[in-house]
Order: sequence, then C-alpha cells, then structure tokens
Amino acid sequence: MTERDKQCADKALDVLCPMHLRLDGGGIIRHAGPTLHKLFPGGAVEGRALNDLFEVTRPRDALSIAALLRAPGGKLQLHPRVPPDIALKAVIAPWGDGALVNLSFGISVLDAVRAYDLTDMDFAATDMTIEMLYLVEAKSAAMEASRKLNQRLKGAMIAAEEQAFTDTLTGLKNRRAMEYVIGRLIAKGRDFALMAVDLDYFKTVNDTLGHAAGDYVLQEVARILVDATRERDTAVRVGGDEFVLIFPGLSDKARLSRVARRLIAQLSRPILYRGRECRISASMGTTLSSGYARPDAETMLADADAALYASKSKGRARHAFHAAIR
Repeated sequence: MTERDKQCADKALDVLCPMHLRLDGGGIIRHAGPTLHKLFPGGAVEGRALNDLFEVTRPRDALSIAALLRAPGGKLQLHPRVPPDIALKAVIAPWGDGALVNLSFGISVLDAVRAYDLTDMDFAATDMTIEMLYLVEAKSAAMEASRKLNQRLKGAMIAAEEQAFTDTLTGLKNRRAMEYVIGRLIAKGRDFALMAVDLDYFKTVNDTLGHAAGDYVLQEVARILVDATRERDTAVRVGGDEFVLIFPGLSDKARLSRVARRLIAQLSRPILYRGRECRISASMGTTLSSGYARPDAETMLADADAALYASKSKGRARHAFHAAIR
C-alpha cells in the first residue's frame, strides 16, 4: 500500500471508525482516530507504542502484535494508562504488515461521555451507541419531568390537605382537623387537655360595628390564641365565635389555669377596629383525658362545653374544669 493509499484509508477510517488505531508490526501507533485523541489531551498518540498508552488486560501477557492477533475472535480489553480509568473493548484484525484495532467504551460509554466531553461527532454515524445515548437522554429528561410533576402534585396535595384542615377566616385548624388530632392522641394513648373557648359579647360587636369588625376581632382572637400556646398545641375554630385548644402531654391543672387566666386577661382588652373599640371577653372550660377510663372525642368535647357554660353562668370571663370521672 502506497503512502497515498494509507492516507486515503486513514481518512476513511476516521469517518467510519473514529476510535481506531493503526499499528505497525512493532506495535507502534501510526494513526489514531480523532476520538482517541480526546483520551490523551495534550499528548501525542501517533508514534507511541500501544503498550505505552494502554494496559492490555485481555489477553494477558500479550506483548506483541502477533500475540494480540491470536486473541480468540480478535477481542481485546484495554485500559488507558492515564486517568480516568475507563475500560475499553476492542477488536483487532491484520492490516498490511501490522494491525488495525477498533475500540469501544461498551457499557462504560456514559462515564466516558462525561469524562471526555464526547458528542455524537465522536462516534460513527451508524454506531448504536448514539441511539443508546439518545434513549438515555430521553429517559433522563422524562424522569426529571416526572420528578418535577410528582413534586408539584405532592405540593398541590399538601396544599389541598392543609386547606381542607384550615379555617379560611382565621388560619386556625378547623373542626375536621380537630377530630383528626384528637383521634390520633387517643389512638396513641397520650394524655391531653381540651379547653373550650367561647367569646362573650361577640354578638354585640357584630350588631353595633358590623360583620367586618366581627371578622377582624376573630382574626385577632386567633392570633392571641396562637401566641399564648406552644408550638405543639393546636388552636381550632370550631365555628362562629367558638374555639378549642388542644394541649398534648399537658394535664397539670395549675399550668392550664395559668394559661386560661392569661388568655382571659388578653381577650378582655379592647381591640381597635378603624379607631373604634371592640370589647369582648372569653369564657372557658377544660377537661383532661386522664379523667376518662376510655376517652373519646365526642364525650370530652361535650364535657369541655359543659365546663365552659358553667363558667358563663358564674359571670363570664371565667374558667372551670369538668370534674366528672368516666
């Protein structure tokens, strides 16, 4: 083969097999496909011995071209002697007085694409690797889109659940949330206290200043209830001007009495709405789960209401405990 023929053959091989090596009889690389130059950036490939650039791991101890050509099916496995250590598969065939080696990354192609910044131009147009890369890319894009969709759906579900458990006017939990919280506390066998809160003179605010003023007062009451309770407590608006406070793990009557007194004092202060004073107070009744052999939500809420109305009957702005043992 003339030198011109070799040049023409090399150009054709660069297109058809961009990861090829043409070796002479002594194992010196006389030409390398364009993709292989990316494995050794800044270093010459042509003129180097194959064993200088690659470790041949299959067949082992094959140090000559003749030995490599005797490999079963001409199949080789090589590792570049420079990092990253990404294994290469190859097939070798006689070529003139030397050999032609065509290489592939095999299953390591994704690692190679990232490590060597390869593009579709670094592979033969007919190489199925390109199709696989497109499929992997499409799968990755689909999985990312699915992940984002799932996040949005989860966020929407959480938002919908939160809305379903929230009183829209005050931002407190609603009756549905209260039933859920009480049910979980009972199921877990945890001690807790229920404090029913009813606003005194709230109807007067609505009648004299209007419903906008009433709504504002309810929002202020909600803020006071949240500020006066712990993070793990639950403040509930059960309807109108009625509220319930749930205190997990709290059964100390002295502490509960202090909370009630503080709330009564705060709720008795005038609430300003557009320069006018809204005057209310609050009556409260509390029951403890520890006072029941088998506590249930309906009974406890009824008993807390009974204690509340006992407070009202004694002059309002008061607090009482339900004393019955069941």
